[in-house]
Order: sequence, then C-alpha cells, then structure tokens
Amino acid sequence: MKTILFTGGGTAGHVIPAKPIMQEFLNRGDSVVFVGSNSGLEERLVSDLEIRFESIVTGKLRRYFSLQNLIDMFRVPIGILQSLFLVARIRPNVVFSKGGYVAFPVVFASWLLRVPVVAHESDLTPGLATRLCAPFVKTQCLNFDSTRTRASHSLVTGTPIREDLLNGDAHRGREWLGLDSEHKQVIVVVGGSLGAEEVNLVIRDCADKLLENYTVVHVCGAGNIDDGLSSVDGYHQFEYIDEQWGDVLAIAEVVVSRSGANSLFEILTLRKPNILVPLPLATSRGDQIENAEYAEERGWSLVIPQEKLNQESLLTALELLGSDLDSRKQKMEDFPIRDSLALIVNELDRIAK
Repeated sequence: MKTILFTGGGTAGHVIPAKPIMQEFLNRGDSVVFVGSNSGLEERLVSDLEIRFESIVTGKLRRYFSLQNLIDMFRVPIGILQSLFLVARIRPNVVFSKGGYVAFPVVFASWLLRVPVVAHESDLTPGLATRLCAPFVKTQCLNFDSTRTRASHSLVTGTPIREDLLNGDAHRGREWLGLDSEHKQVIVVVGGSLGAEEVNLVIRDCADKLLENYTVVHVCGAGNIDDGLSSVDGYHQFEYIDEQWGDVLAIAEVVVSRSGANSLFEILTLRKPNILVPLPLATSRGDQIENAEYAEERGWSLVIPQEKLNQESLLTALELLGSDLDSRKQKMEDFPIRDSLALIVNELDRIAK
C-alpha cells in the first residue's frame, strides 16, 4: 500500500482536477492525504472523498506590489516549516501537486526530504507557483505539448475529467431541465465557479434575441440570480450546476465560457463548439487570453475579448459559429484526447519511492 500526498489550492481549479486521481488511489486501497490552506476552501472541495486533510499557513505569491506581500513574506516560511513536519510525519511515497500558491511550501519541503514530486500545469504558460516549484519537481505533467517548464522531465497528459462529464446523457439533461422534444438548440453560458458579472450582463441584455433561436442555460454564479427573469420561458438560470453538469453539456449545441484551462479542456474534449471570453489582463496574468488565442488559432474556438463583449459582438459570433458548426466540430477532432488519469497515475507509480 502506498501513501500519496496531494497538494494545491487557492482556487477550485487547483483542486477539482486532482479528485479523480485521488479516487483512483482510494479504489486501489492506497492511503491519500491532501494538504491545503487553512482558508477552508480546499477542505470543502475534497470533503466528499474519504481522505485525510491537513492544512498549513500559506502566503500568496503575487507578481505585483501589495502591502500584503510583506505579511506573506513571513507566512511562506511558516508554511514550509509546517510542511516539513507534515511530510516527515506522513512519509508519503510520492507527492502530487496541482499548483497554486498553497503548493510551493509542500513541494519545497518534499524536495528537502527527498520525496519525489509530480506536478501538473493546466495553462499554456506556467503560472508563478509552477515556475517556482519546477526545480524541485521530478515530472511536470502538462495539458499542451507546447508548454515549457524548468522541470527535469515533462509529460503531456492532459487533465483528468470527471466521469460524470464524460458520461453525460442528453436525455437526462432534457428531463432535468424540463425540455420537451420540440425545444430549440441549447446554448450553455458559464462564467466560472463564481460567475462573471460582465458575461451575465450581456447575456441578460440580449436574452430576448437569444431566446428567438436558443434555449438558454445560464450558470451565473452564487448570488447572481436575476429574479426578474425567473419566469421567462426558455431561460434557465442557476447559481451552480453540480451532478447534472455532464448531462447539461451533453445537450449543449454551443458553449459560451471563460477560457480557464480546465474549462477549455473539458469543452474541447466533449467537442462542443464554443465562444470564449477570457479574463482581461487587468484582472489576471493573461493566462486565459493565451489559452483562448491558442484554441482560436487552431479553429477550435471563437474569441471575444471582454472589452469588446456586447450584445452585437455576441450575436455576431453566434451567427458565425452557427453557419460553420460542422467545420468547427471537425477541427476539434484534432484536439487529442488522452487517458489523462492513467498517464498521471502511472507516472506517480513510476517515481514513487
């Protein structure tokens, strides 16, 4: 029996993709431990798994000036010290890092204690935490073959996708939404786990025009339900969709989404024609812009920069996409589908001490 220590956090995207891997090791009878921050976010996200959870003090690694950096300068060393004690006590055979600022103290402590680390980077270009961790990582798993890191070994694996997404059922999706056999094509709009105010406003601004041609499923984020639209026929709004998400995507003809790497990977794997609205540089490091440009260059996606997102640009993009759906779907066949779960699990087994 092996002991595998998982780490990552700061956002859901640094935790959720690791859950199928954790479940696979649990199914094998191995011991799984997750080390996250003491914010409670990571603990909530893995609470449905029968694993041991440990927390450490963490400091966010910012690329810009902030007075909070002065405080976090002291929090990071504390997190490293805590991680040293945890890793020494747990004595894992291998560590898997999904990235985010939570990961660095655990990765560095594991390297000091000679515990091998496998890490995963979702984006086209590595984030700061991944770059800092890279010298201490045995294998860097990647979504895209053009991604470059300083890790001693790289492996293109893709991202493990939950079985409920891969096994989504259109019939169940129609039943859950209460759609009859005569319903219009379904457009699914999602702005990320917290929703996207800019996307929400534009979708609602042109809801009447969208509903002429589509049934709209709008995942708008917590606290963003518009009561004034709740009774509008054909418009279905949700703060969040969990268990039924795969079934809803199964009936989607078009998806409008942010271009976070995990969301983009799911959309492309499911071969869904899509329009991407990446987070702008003002609120991100530009990773979503790079992901979107990469997909657009290959004909997999249409992209609307957030500063150009309005009723006219969205309706124009939908019209363009609708006139070219078959070609778009054909181009997405070039996006490789790998057995990501098996590739990552095999690599963890390979380097486990």
